Amino acid sequence: MGTTRRLSPEDREFFRDLAEAAATNPFSDVYTELQLKIAGCGRAAPAGELLRHIVERVSGKVRSLEAAGSANVNLFGSDDHELLRRAFLFDVYHRFLRDFERLMGNQAAAGESSLPVPFAGEALSVLDRRGFAPAEALHCFAILYQVCRAFFFIDRALVGRSEPMKQLRRHLWNNVFTNDIRMYERFLWNRMEDFSTMLFGETGTGKGAAAAAIGQSGFIPFDVKKGVFVQSFVSGFKVLNLSQFPESLIESELFGHRKGAFTGAVEAHEGILARCSSHGAIFLDEVGDVSVPIQIKLLHVLQERNFSPVGSHEKMRFRGRIIAATNRPLESLRSGGQFRDDFFYRLCSDVITVPSLRQRISEEPGEIDDLVELIVRRITGEVSPEITERVRRAIEVSPGRGYTWPGNVRELEQAVRHILVTGDYGGDVAAVQPDLCKRLQAGIADGVLEAAELMSGYCTLLYRRYGTYEEVARRTNLDRRTVKAYIRSRQAGRESELTT
Repeated sequence: MGTTRRLSPEDREFFRDLAEAAATNPFSDVYTELQLKIAGCGRAAPAGELLRHIVERVSGKVRSLEAAGSANVNLFGSDDHELLRRAFLFDVYHRFLRDFERLMGNQAAAGESSLPVPFAGEALSVLDRRGFAPAEALHCFAILYQVCRAFFFIDRALVGRSEPMKQLRRHLWNNVFTNDIRMYERFLWNRMEDFSTMLFGETGTGKGAAAAAIGQSGFIPFDVKKGVFVQSFVSGFKVLNLSQFPESLIESELFGHRKGAFTGAVEAHEGILARCSSHGAIFLDEVGDVSVPIQIKLLHVLQERNFSPVGSHEKMRFRGRIIAATNRPLESLRSGGQFRDDFFYRLCSDVITVPSLRQRISEEPGEIDDLVELIVRRITGEVSPEITERVRRAIEVSPGRGYTWPGNVRELEQAVRHILVTGDYGGDVAAVQPDLCKRLQAGIADGVLEAAELMSGYCTLLYRRYGTYEEVARRTNLDRRTVKAYIRSRQAGRESELTT
């Protein structure tokens, strides 16, 4: 194709920074720094404005390459080839971003039937002009759609400005694309079924939303002949709450059964493992509740990738990815023999903890205001400042800013509804004073206990057991008056909570 062309030093530096940003976790601080450098605008600029500057700069440079007849990766040497490849993909992604987002919305409403992609021909044509081979163009088109879905589900479904939520979003992105999307794109895009995930967190923290963000963000190939992605991201994500079924039915729900396999099996039943496609994922909620025999069978599925329905010797292949979750302390389950170590090790390719609302607002008090605004918007279908402010004021009065939200985000959602119906919400009185030992353990796990609260709680536990200040002082190596002050401060705090 003639003499190999080279980028100017200025363009090479720009495209190198762009390629680095494209490979960086978009929820990381490093990404923000790269955006600032590429955009060339002030640090105070909002994220949306930064992105607009970058898109405009990239678009301008691509137009310049077109005018010079150089907008084709195959005209350049290997180093510049890869930089331009990333730049062209960035340009195509943002050129068709609104189309991708519209497709996502329509697909969510349509459900399991995969919808036509009317802009696919134009997007693939642009990639063809940029020098992408047909197979590579199809692969990249599918990757761009995956990136769009992953960012949407992680960014929109898991809001929060606190550091624990920022960490959660970063972790989820890496769970989908690994810590290097370039490695993922080359080697792992069709191997993620081997990477199981364990989610931990208290009831109501949003483990289901985290699982959905992973499960609906998997790679889905594009069928150019039919003009559709081979499956809907809606149909590719299956959910099974194991705590909802008696032990006798869990095996059937997982593996399916043949007609006559047991009393009451009047028809054959297809289990969730059989309904999962090679591009899909299964979310097994409350996996800590299943018996050891079921754990052994699931372990076999994870190791051998096959299973048999109840009442059959037929081997069926499991082709999807497993995401599991529990709200129970895994350490106690494992130490008590209720959760097998080998089963855990097959599930823990990645371990993600979803933070409690208590931890989130302790680190960033304004987070509860953000959540109230989001919940009101979901309920009313629009941004409603007046209603949002009314709910905020009601929460300030009762249960108050010091309330620990034992039911987490799920409780907050119902509190908002309760306030909209009745005008107030008094909190979950039965859960305000949980067992002190569990409360201290939760505070330690969340990293939100102050030293005085920890010592007052520990002294109170010892006092309840041994009955005298002297014995508590001996065991803690503290002065008797200090012990008494700690215990009385705990009692005063409890009375204050009860009367709030």
